[in-house]
Amino acid sequence: MISIKNIVFDFGGVLVDWNPHYLYDRYLGSREYADWFLQNICTGEWNTQMDAGKPFAEGVAEKITEHPEYEAAIRAYQTDWMQMMGGQIPTMQVLVEALRNQGYHLYGLTNWSAETFCQVRPKYPIFNLLDGIVVSGEEKIAKPDLRIFQILMERYGITPSESIFTDDNLPNLVPAQTLGFHTIHFLNPAQLRHDLQTHFGIVVS
Repeated sequence: MISIKNIVFDFGGVLVDWNPHYLYDRYLGSREYADWFLQNICTGEWNTQMDAGKPFAEGVAEKITEHPEYEAAIRAYQTDWMQMMGGQIPTMQVLVEALRNQGYHLYGLTNWSAETFCQVRPKYPIFNLLDGIVVSGEEKIAKPDLRIFQILMERYGITPSESIFTDDNLPNLVPAQTLGFHTIHFLNPAQLRHDLQTHFGIVVS
């Protein structure tokens, strides 16, 4: 059986619930309009620029220059950002606490703007269970860039072959696998529990 010492978690969609639709379905009045807006104006690719360290003010200003007719809705991405947050993913705190009690070292590796993560971190107790956190916006490098995994490894003395990385975004697993991490594509807490037990012999009651 593989000897695992460390488990590394993504945050959004794994430990906590973040979804721009929570803001824009209401702000724009319909799910369909919000879908269009998030696919064509405030896109995931644009959000990743802030995750990688671009100041929100700069990103918002550039987007307004491109789409001045949507200025108010674009500004809301920054001013009303916390309305995109849901709660912790149900049962994940229990799972993380159980792993911690079993002696595993637990870490976070997240694509998140430094400007917004500082607002979020105090509101979610699950983050306090982790031994260390690497935030892309603070490092100015975002997944799937290999270098952010190397930062995690060097900062916390993590050996990939002794570590599991779980993320809900498949492309983010590729650099982890390249470096020798074991990986689990996160779908839901029950599936994570199942995969931990089936593939690594880690039983979480």
